[in-house]
Amino acid sequence: MRRLTRPGPAVRPSPEPLRAPGRPGNLPAELNRFIGRADELAALARELESARLVTVTGVGGVGKSRLAGHLAAILQDRFCDGVWLVELASLREAHLVDHAVAEVLAPAGLAGRPVRTALCEQLADRELLLVLDGYEHLVDACAGLTAELLRRAPGLRVLAAGRRPLGLGGERTVPLAPMNTADATALFADRAASVVAGYTVGPSDEAAVGELCDRLDGIPLALELAAGRLRALSVEQVLHRLDDRFRLLTGTRPRHSPGLSAAPGAPAPPRQGKPPTPGGPPARHQTLRTAIGWSHELCTPAERLLWARLSVFAGQFDLEAAEYVCSGPELPADELLDVLAELVAQSVLVREETAAGVRYRMLDTVRAYGAQWLAATGDGDRLRRRHRDWYLGLATWCELDWFSPRQAEIAARIEAELPNLRVALEQSMQSPGDSHLGQYLAGTLWFYWVACGRLAEGRHWLDRALELESEHDDARMKALWVAGYLAVLQGDTVAALGSLQRCRDEAERTGNTTAAAYALHRTGCLALVCDDMPRAEQLLRRALRHYREIGELNSTVLMGQVELAMALTFQGELADAVRLCEGVLEVCEDHGERWTLAYAQFVLAYTAWSRGDGGRARALLEKCLAIEHSFRDLLGAVLAIELLAQVTLGEGDAAEAAVLQGAAGRLWSSVGLPLFGSRHFHQPHARCAEQARERLGSERYEHCLRVGGRLDLDAAVARALRSAGTAPERRAARRTASGQHEPAASPSSSGGETAG
Repeated sequence: MRRLTRPGPAVRPSPEPLRAPGRPGNLPAELNRFIGRADELAALARELESARLVTVTGVGGVGKSRLAGHLAAILQDRFCDGVWLVELASLREAHLVDHAVAEVLAPAGLAGRPVRTALCEQLADRELLLVLDGYEHLVDACAGLTAELLRRAPGLRVLAAGRRPLGLGGERTVPLAPMNTADATALFADRAASVVAGYTVGPSDEAAVGELCDRLDGIPLALELAAGRLRALSVEQVLHRLDDRFRLLTGTRPRHSPGLSAAPGAPAPPRQGKPPTPGGPPARHQTLRTAIGWSHELCTPAERLLWARLSVFAGQFDLEAAEYVCSGPELPADELLDVLAELVAQSVLVREETAAGVRYRMLDTVRAYGAQWLAATGDGDRLRRRHRDWYLGLATWCELDWFSPRQAEIAARIEAELPNLRVALEQSMQSPGDSHLGQYLAGTLWFYWVACGRLAEGRHWLDRALELESEHDDARMKALWVAGYLAVLQGDTVAALGSLQRCRDEAERTGNTTAAAYALHRTGCLALVCDDMPRAEQLLRRALRHYREIGELNSTVLMGQVELAMALTFQGELADAVRLCEGVLEVCEDHGERWTLAYAQFVLAYTAWSRGDGGRARALLEKCLAIEHSFRDLLGAVLAIELLAQVTLGEGDAAEAAVLQGAAGRLWSSVGLPLFGSRHFHQPHARCAEQARERLGSERYEHCLRVGGRLDLDAAVARALRSAGTAPERRAARRTASGQHEPAASPSSSGGETAG
């Protein structure tokens, strides 16, 4: 990290983030103006310069996340390996903290090893800023991971935002107070202008706005909720109602008002009138709860009930999910949209446009408030079961619809629903008698675990599910063959063989011909990566015959044909392999299937390369890689990049071939055993490496590998797809992209990203 400029009286962070095009990181764009907090920004920057762990603490809604994110954006060009945000608020289980961080950082060596070990090794020589947000409900797990990462990675700095410190040695804590009156007024005016076009604080309401900000203690969330009420009320009316609610909600004894019931006949909700107790929440916590409670009281009974029920969702959700989970006799499904729209209008819900369509979410503090009301109704268990059932149904539909033109839509949908699917998986595994639902759900998501780069998390859930006792044979067998499939792809031969053999034994015992066919298929795939080509061919042909007998046709069945074609290719039967893959292409085109089509294109490219037709191989690989990258399929992408390295070498560009091999090496360690540990898959790679080293010399070859090893998936794919054309054209394109005017002729040349 380049040394941070110490902010002082004359040097302060820029009021706007310093954008750094191409800089690694994942900070989201800020959707509205950052208001005030100049002193807090300067203080936080000073602490982060002198300490490796800095934590912003404060009450929910005081602006911790926004302050930390804004400072991170300002400083993002000062960390050579980027600024990375990990949002933990929607995560419910401590054992998934490591996975959540790994999901953002994509560490090498993830497969087959503890996630934390891979993270420590990945960060050991990196200089980056890690922003941990919303960890307070997982503080012990988050503290343990943070401590180990800081010990193992001297170039790492951590900026945390939560309601309490992590409690680690060397931690600097920056308590965030409410906004001062000037900043609070500016924030209220800005947010009010987004609600009422052209709104400004004028002489007629200046005093009322100042009093409103003072009454709300300058807490940003409370101010934004109050600004949202200007859709229907004047500032004076808001202030008057707020004054009434303060008196109602700050009594010294809990009270129940009939006007506050969540729904007709519902139990009394938790009240907010208790005074602070020694060691309990500070007064400003009560102020925030009062502000949220005031917004809650302005809702109708139906709106309050929906607010409470929506608290079972984690992260985003869509209208259909809300209608299924939250509707009932007192909240009919055909009226729910209108109620939900009112919650959006009152800023209780946030409406967001995503790749999966229009979705909604609650701020964490607002969700927690609703969860307390839900607990008071005694209806929480039923709502959580309905939530689980909805996501079981969603996963089932998505699996069936995966074999269709809607694959990209399904991939985006499951990605968006992942926090809720995790909650559904956890609910299934913790509920007595429901373990089979967890096994079914973890197995049904096979297409997501495999095709969208989630092999490690998929195995995590499947391993947990299969540890549970279940009397539902079909669900357990599905989980077994999927667990075996993932283990095959990660090169974990022992685990794969154990799971698949158990599945085959149980399928034979129960007469489940479908499970038997899938287990046989994956056993053939295991033989393929274990270099037993005759056995792989035999098992795969038998599995395909069984699929035809039971009328099974989907992406998995077509993948069996692709794998058989690969086995034939390795045995030199190129013509038969081409015929099989061309048949797969036809079926894929008929059904709009693209994921398996990409793998068929890979095998066709391999056969073309084997015949010396590098031009056709490259054309096929570019199509294949573009598809695999769109799904975030790490396995398919790394296979294509490996073969593109060999094609590139044949075109005379040994340096670029070595860069691509370096990029593939990094990706493999996130997938599993490189090239499955297979002699057949590895032989072309070894030949390419040997020839590239011979042409470049060992020193320059190793330099090129290091250049490639610094590329993440997006950069590696961009580099591989940019390698089309002649070798001089490729070098010119890379020089243009990196700002270089001459090719780097040796490892000591300038332009670290230019290899040849």
